[in-house]
Formats: sequence, structure tokens, C-alpha cells
Amino acid sequence: MTTSDYATYIAGLPRILSAAATLFRDSRGRVLLVEPNYREGWALPGGTIESDQGESPRQAARRETAEEIGLDLEPGRLLAVDWARGPGRPPIAAYLYDGGVLSGEQFDAIRLQEEELLSWRLVDRADLGGHLPGRLGLRVEAALEVLDSGAGAAELEDGVPAGG
Repeated sequence: MTTSDYATYIAGLPRILSAAATLFRDSRGRVLLVEPNYREGWALPGGTIESDQGESPRQAARRETAEEIGLDLEPGRLLAVDWARGPGRPPIAAYLYDGGVLSGEQFDAIRLQEEELLSWRLVDRADLGGHLPGRLGLRVEAALEVLDSGAGAAELEDGVPAGG
């Protein structure tokens, strides 16, 4: 196979979207959520992985956190990977990293990216379902269970544990 043939082959392969986010908590276990201005509902700090720029999921989580809430923090361990399908779009491989427990000073330093976000808030675990319906809520709950149990990262498909 020539270099040209290989390039043609690669160009013809299926494409997927990929995203990365970070799960931050406070000392009471509440989860930091952000309110996007471009869609309904709440989300975690995060966004699209710029893989065409050579960006890794971990790098994207850090970049997106810095851009969206002004905190440039190295993500902790991988908590979950979710293969999320949706109508009218390709599947998304969604990576979720541990951001740890933030201090009061870190919360005071949050500066929202006004081009994308309206607000942020801390939400009790019991109330997450009302803010994060559907697969994102399931993904966050799976990540919190990983933190509780000390288990390895959760492998999910549409928010549900895969292979079981």
C-alpha cells in the first residue's frame, strides 16, 4: 500500500466526536455544574477534544476547564468513559476526569467564559438528576460511584455500565 493509498484509506474511515470534562466537588460533596448559554440545562466544565490539533482527552479537560471557569488545574484520574449515541449525530466518546475537592479560594477564583456560560452552581448529589437528566446524569453518577468505591474507571455505553 502506498502512502497515498493509506491516506485515502484513513480519510474514508468513520468519524466520531470526542469530548472531555472534569468533575469538581466541594468539601460537602456537592458537584460544580455550569449553565451553557447555547442549550438548555446544566453541564460539567468541559467540551470538545481538538484531536485534529493533536490534543488528548486529558489536555482537553484541562484546557476547557481553564477556558470555561478560569481554573487551570491538572485533571486527576479518569473516572468514566462513555460511548454516547444520539439521534442525528455521530457517537461521542466522552471522557470524565476527577477534578478533586476545590477550596473556597478556588471557588472565589472562578471566572465564567461569558461567550458560552451563564452561571455556575454547586449541586447536592441527591439533586443532580434534576439538573443533569439523561446520559450525562448517569455518567456523573457512575463517576461518583467510582470515587466512592475506589474502583477503576467506569466503562459506559449511553451512561450505563458496558458489558454487564
